Amino acid sequence: MTKLGKIVFTLVVLLLAGFAVTKLLNKKDSSGPRPPGVLTPPDSAQKGGPTPAPTAGGKDEATAGFDFKAAEKAKQLPAPRAYVPKDNTILVNLSTYAGYAGLIAANGGLEPNDNSWFAKNGGFKLKITLTDEDSWPDLQDGKFAASATTVDVLSNYGRQWQAVVPAQVSWSRGADGVIVRKDIKRVNDLKGKTIATAAFSESEFFIRYLAQEAGLAVKRLDGPEEARDPEAVNLVFLEEAFTAGDAFLADLKGGGHQLDGCVTWAPKTTEVVDASAGAARQLVDNRNLLVIADILVFNKGFAEAQPDTVQKIVEGMLLHNDKIRANPESYLASLSVFKNDDGKPWTTEQARTELAKVHLSNLPENLAFFRGSIEEAGSFASVFETANLAYGPALQPTPVSSAYFANIKALEAIDKSGALTGQVASIQPIKSSSQAPIEKDPLLTRDIRFYFLPNSSDLDMSKQENAEFLANVNRLLGVSPGSMIMLAGHVDDTRKEEFRKGGEAMLKRGTLEAKGLSERRAQEVKKRLLEKFPAIKGDRLETVGRGWDEPTGKTPDLNRRVEVQWFTVE
Repeated sequence: MTKLGKIVFTLVVLLLAGFAVTKLLNKKDSSGPRPPGVLTPPDSAQKGGPTPAPTAGGKDEATAGFDFKAAEKAKQLPAPRAYVPKDNTILVNLSTYAGYAGLIAANGGLEPNDNSWFAKNGGFKLKITLTDEDSWPDLQDGKFAASATTVDVLSNYGRQWQAVVPAQVSWSRGADGVIVRKDIKRVNDLKGKTIATAAFSESEFFIRYLAQEAGLAVKRLDGPEEARDPEAVNLVFLEEAFTAGDAFLADLKGGGHQLDGCVTWAPKTTEVVDASAGAARQLVDNRNLLVIADILVFNKGFAEAQPDTVQKIVEGMLLHNDKIRANPESYLASLSVFKNDDGKPWTTEQARTELAKVHLSNLPENLAFFRGSIEEAGSFASVFETANLAYGPALQPTPVSSAYFANIKALEAIDKSGALTGQVASIQPIKSSSQAPIEKDPLLTRDIRFYFLPNSSDLDMSKQENAEFLANVNRLLGVSPGSMIMLAGHVDDTRKEEFRKGGEAMLKRGTLEAKGLSERRAQEVKKRLLEKFPAIKGDRLETVGRGWDEPTGKTPDLNRRVEVQWFTVE
């Protein structure tokens, strides 16, 4: 080989080696971490599958410190075992919540004592323990006699939970709230968004309930980095609802985009909004939505063995619930048994604030709550079945009926004895604004395709679907005291082009005719509602005709509808 050939050969070898090293380095870099702001496509995206919402390198740095939980089914409970009292003392386990004020007042605190109402009137003592962790396995295992939860939690465990529900404790009225990014104005805007909450809690149920009423699907994700469903409300889970609030706030402050909101409890709801510097707002709380019902839950073996004791615990609670309602200031000091995260007891002002977020239930309200049918909003059966529907067969494949848990013998015995005569049922809307509900943005909207007779504004009442649609609207009014419904009629626009060809005057006449027909159809729905449900006050329903101006779909059937706009009291 000539000298020139050797030089050329050497250059070629060096070039090939450099190319190989470059390829190797590129390959190594593609499987390692990327700089902030550069997306690493997941396997599903590389294979043509769905891509997740934008994040900084798979898991957003803003939420990297939070332990998101996999979207699993409710845990299996242990085999049931009856609770057996010791030393004539009944053990009850509760959490830090103002709704339990009646039980604490009746007992004169947490510890068993001879001066408690239960000792004087029932011949037994009560010891109340406090924990904010779910205690259902311990209740099932006979470690204590009773606890308290919300109706929706019963649905999660179904038949495996051997428990008895003898009474309602309270309604949560403002303790649960949905906090979202500032540009989200109504529940419908949550479509395709990701919300953080706590699994199988009243917080998850609350967002599921709202999504269900808005006609939105719900998808559970294993974490915020998992691909979102653009057609559903996407949920991610943390251990507690308070932590969900912290995670959302961290995402906001860190400039992340993995979370669009959270469902949490007061006072975390206020903390998140205040600390967000205007980036977050409260979409809704349950102040005027009667869907989070707190209930007493007894170990089934104990309840069957000692029904008289159960009756006295219920009676003492309901008696003091009513006393606190009549004079709350006298009982604020008793709530100092509750502690904040720093170990300090609730102040008087804090107790006053938290007590204002619950409605303590009395005897007549309890009887109405348990005797109401599934169709009656705000009843035990209605809330329970709503939870069954909200969670669906994927999470609860073999749901039970509400009668599996409810036992109102104690309530009926108290009523018959006359011990609580004079108590009056009264649940009023809580207002923080002088504006009428309908002067603000609706909480949610839903299109309902009522069936009308051909070329008519008369509902076709031979269609069972129409009766179900009317019942759905009635339930919205029943579950939210003081709320209002706007019924907006719409017609399809299939003849719009025909009128347009006839000139401007013809189009104007057709537009007016469309508005007239849509208004008459909305009025027909209102009329039928008032006929079928005479308890509805007419001023809670308003109507408007939108004509063909607001099409929502590509087919005439989708555009021929009545839009239900739900305005709740604020």
